[in-house]
Amino acid sequence: MTSVQDWAAPNPVTENRGGVIGKGVDRYEGALKVTGTAPYAYDTLAPSPPAIGVLVTATIPRGKVTAVDTAAAEAAPGVQLVWTHLNAPAQAPRGTRANPRSQRASNPALASDQVEYYGQTIAFVVADTFENARAAADLVKVEYAAEPAVVDFLASFDQATLPPDEEDVHIGDFPGAFAAAPVTVDETYFSPIQNHVQMEPCATIAWWEGDKVTVHTSIQMVKGGQHALAETLAIPSADVHLLTRYIGGGFGGKGQSYDDLTLSALAARALGRPVKVAYSRQQMFHGTIHRPAVNMRVRLGAEPDGRLTAFAVEATTHCARAATFTEHAANFARNLYAAPNRLTGHRLVRMDLPHAGPMRAPGEAPGMLSLECAMDELAEKLGLDPIELRIRNEPEIDPETGKPFSIRQLVRCMTEGAQRFGWERRNPVPGQIRDGRWLVGMGMAAAIRGNFLLPAKAGVRIDAGGIITLRQGMTDIGTGTYTILAQITAETLGVPLGHVRVEIGDSDFPPAPGSGGQFGAATAGSAAFEAGMNLRRALTELAVGDPNSPLYGGPAEYVTFENGNIAIENRSETLAALVGRAAPEGVYVEGSISPAADARDYSQHTYGAHFAEVGVNQVTGEVRLRRMFGVFAAGRILNAKTAKSQITGGMIWGVGTALTEVNAVDPRFGSFVAQDMAEYLAPVHADIVDLDSMFLEEADDKANPMGIKGVGELGIAGAGAAIANAIYNATGVRLRDYPMTPDKVLAGLMAKGL
Repeated sequence: MTSVQDWAAPNPVTENRGGVIGKGVDRYEGALKVTGTAPYAYDTLAPSPPAIGVLVTATIPRGKVTAVDTAAAEAAPGVQLVWTHLNAPAQAPRGTRANPRSQRASNPALASDQVEYYGQTIAFVVADTFENARAAADLVKVEYAAEPAVVDFLASFDQATLPPDEEDVHIGDFPGAFAAAPVTVDETYFSPIQNHVQMEPCATIAWWEGDKVTVHTSIQMVKGGQHALAETLAIPSADVHLLTRYIGGGFGGKGQSYDDLTLSALAARALGRPVKVAYSRQQMFHGTIHRPAVNMRVRLGAEPDGRLTAFAVEATTHCARAATFTEHAANFARNLYAAPNRLTGHRLVRMDLPHAGPMRAPGEAPGMLSLECAMDELAEKLGLDPIELRIRNEPEIDPETGKPFSIRQLVRCMTEGAQRFGWERRNPVPGQIRDGRWLVGMGMAAAIRGNFLLPAKAGVRIDAGGIITLRQGMTDIGTGTYTILAQITAETLGVPLGHVRVEIGDSDFPPAPGSGGQFGAATAGSAAFEAGMNLRRALTELAVGDPNSPLYGGPAEYVTFENGNIAIENRSETLAALVGRAAPEGVYVEGSISPAADARDYSQHTYGAHFAEVGVNQVTGEVRLRRMFGVFAAGRILNAKTAKSQITGGMIWGVGTALTEVNAVDPRFGSFVAQDMAEYLAPVHADIVDLDSMFLEEADDKANPMGIKGVGELGIAGAGAAIANAIYNATGVRLRDYPMTPDKVLAGLMAKGL
């Protein structure tokens, strides 16, 4: 197995002789997207005109469907089929995994009369047009036998239990140390339900050719979607050809498949024609996953000099009754600050709500809204600057595992950010800076997100014209995957970017784990790099073994690749000339990556520091971001433009988490109150005025052969806490119930007599 010592050796990407790595290259697929010619799933042209499917969803949170009247729908113009649990095609039972290597189990639609949450699919209508299908769907009449439902999270803590196969993590004697600590903080913070609100809804178009189904769908994990559909339909995974080439946002919400995938495939088979299905915006809120609410208790005990002696972060969260998911909002805290006596753990409340699941930076996003505010509360009690408190608790080794850090630049992120932001101008006494009716304050927070590498493969081919095509079952959810794969391939093989073609999002291609968890670029990119290195070896062997090549008989170890040429010192030829002459059919190789065994000997993370200045209107309680800056350490940066786009996008999301994003549950129906973009309030351009970021120079040779890490989720981690801390500095009002909306801020101001 590969060792991190092998990864530390110089290679074409780390040497970067062509200068492609790190450049702010425009998006590979950007022109297609801005001209409207990149076909998203719903836009894909089928072999023949498709029929259109529309979902009918439940209007109770729990119970049974006792009667369904579909007669009017079936008689409506253009209708081709109407399905309920009474006549839906047979599917494998939920959880079936006929192939033990399947990444996802069966997830049937319309499987029974049971209703498990508001918004569950209970009927399906297919017609010749969308208008006819929607009109017919409105004609389906459903009767229920409702059952008592648990939909109030805060009122259900007595039902909280340990998540399956989990225990609290105890180190030292936390209760004793906390009781003995001279200075303590013991506070609870609440983060509400949030939704992904991707621009593109989940959608699928499917058609059959014999026993094989082709589906174009919007999903983050190619193999996961392929396997889920195969298991559900009880067919071999080889008979499912899944493509997901362009995705209009995922953020974790498209990490799994939904009923659009299953029902479009079933209906296409039943009708013998293509069928496409898309969730409506309202259906997206209930029919797909959301970030669950999290209640966090943070207890900190410290000596008068600020050194932590007791440290506890405990999270209570919820999930759907029939689908276990734990928002691990305490996990990040295990690696962030030093303290000898520690307690971290989770509790889970099962509820009759739509399924909870991963959302950008699952765990860190809500978790850091608590700990990073608690650290500021402790700093104030100690009379310390918030940055100084964090520096005094900087661990030399991982505080939980005792492993060395692969590389850790958190302190530099904080100090560099403080200098550039002008932190020295912050008045530590809250409520002292005014600008007319606005109270002005500054806040900061640290950021951490784990680094991961998963197994992946890639294939690369060079044709007789010297054009190199990379193929991989990877996805691009808007993060820039197409672009960085092109950059890696171009630099590895020493060719101009224009000579590289990237084809991804196809289950027939060498598999990659997909986009999510901030592992995409490192994992898919490392496999692409290994495939490129294997092609270098194959081309070297071809050149030195070809009597007609200028490199014939030369030492293979001296071969170089640059500017589209293969060379040994002053002897060279173009790759096109070599392949066109010696292998006119082209050369194809594959490469793979997997974690090095000794990489587990290191604690690997990405880090950052957020700085924010806000204005708080003393009359209305309105909070306005005045400026925000972040400094991040996330390994070698592949593309300055797409990396900055990702990190600042996360920061903007953090602003929304702090100030606007919430979805309340209507206790009468178990439904979310906000069901569209007008009511679910995410930040808009007018909310973000002066926001910037920078990356520290870094290469982590313990992470992968290129020393790169992910950045997509780091940007949101801690961002909201910086806003919360800035609001406190501006007003002296400490809010622990997110989001910090004007009514809450105003109530706090009035309580202080401001």
